[in-house]
Amino acid sequence: MEKWPIGVFASVDAGLGVHFDVVQELGIPTIQIHAPHAETRSKELADEFMKKCNDAGIQLTCVFGGFEGESYADIETTKKTVGLVPAETRAARTEEMKEISDFAKQLGCDTVALHIGFVPEDRECDDYKDLVKTTQDLLDHVKVNGQNLNLETGQESADHLLDFIGDVARDNLKINFDPANMILYGTGDPIAALKRVGHLVGSVHCKDATWAPEDQRGVAWGAEVPLGDGDVGMGTYLRTLDEIGYTGPLTIEREIPEQRDQQKADIGKAVALLTELKEQLA
Repeated sequence: MEKWPIGVFASVDAGLGVHFDVVQELGIPTIQIHAPHAETRSKELADEFMKKCNDAGIQLTCVFGGFEGESYADIETTKKTVGLVPAETRAARTEEMKEISDFAKQLGCDTVALHIGFVPEDRECDDYKDLVKTTQDLLDHVKVNGQNLNLETGQESADHLLDFIGDVARDNLKINFDPANMILYGTGDPIAALKRVGHLVGSVHCKDATWAPEDQRGVAWGAEVPLGDGDVGMGTYLRTLDEIGYTGPLTIEREIPEQRDQQKADIGKAVALLTELKEQLA
């Protein structure tokens, strides 16, 4: 694979990410996908989807897990509903994530990913320790499938994420670095965070955002904006990816699925921006 092939977050049937025809129309060579609903995670769908990818010359690089009942309505709701952190759904979601790993194996994909949720701050509490054990169990299943599990950034500071990964102590636990999420959640400067966790970055998102007012950071959302219009600084972001030795796909994510035409336009502009920046840094 060439250095920094451009990618986009797409979907099979779950309504997240861009439609496959947009990927083809814009000539984007790699994709991450949101895992399809349970009833369609079949060998038949896997074969059909991979034929579409192969016919179009598109490489699948990562399958993201997501779960019923998750809501990003606001930061407090996100804390209560997202990922493996909510105790009441942890066991069932872990089993579903194992099924998603199995489906990704049918797709021939060696990387799965998810938002694990807001990891408890207290590393000595029972909830934190159970989350560590649960994550270890999931990673052992994922490893049998020949895969890494990448945790999406944003909900923890870089240092707390590193502590958690260290406590889990599995060599197939990596990071999907999303710089905009650090801004959206108010958890730290994305460039400083990238330098801190760079040795564990297995995949990245190219997404942009603006900070919430300073007195609201960590309480209220920042705002996601088109790539290049926010506070990440995409030139600095790519230079830092170069510094840490990351050469994988630059996967564009634009989370406005209800505005399909605008989403497509913004992704087209993002492709142009990343192409220009790649040429400058070549």
